[in-house]
Amino acid sequence: MNRYSNIPVIQTIENPKRRYANLKYPEISHDFSDIYVYTTRGDRYDTLALAYYNDSSLWWIIARANPSQTPDSLIPNYGDQIRIPSAQRVASILDQYDSLNRSL
Repeated sequence: MNRYSNIPVIQTIENPKRRYANLKYPEISHDFSDIYVYTTRGDRYDTLALAYYNDSSLWWIIARANPSQTPDSLIPNYGDQIRIPSAQRVASILDQYDSLNRSL
């Protein structure tokens, strides 16, 4: 799956070169319902999102919830404890994301 498939492409007559829009992501606060796991070899944010949310395209939620990890990687550091926001919070996080990026 292409991880850029949900990002709008900007292309105008004045500037015909295709480019991706700069997306804004919500800050994901801590919550008592969050799950904490230690990463193992082979863990990736997309596979964790598939396991916890049944949707690999939500990988960015787990990545954004763990700012101490490498920000531009799909792979968390091996052996680190990471926070996975609970599945019950996903709809609220997606609403915040939509609100921030509505004008794109």
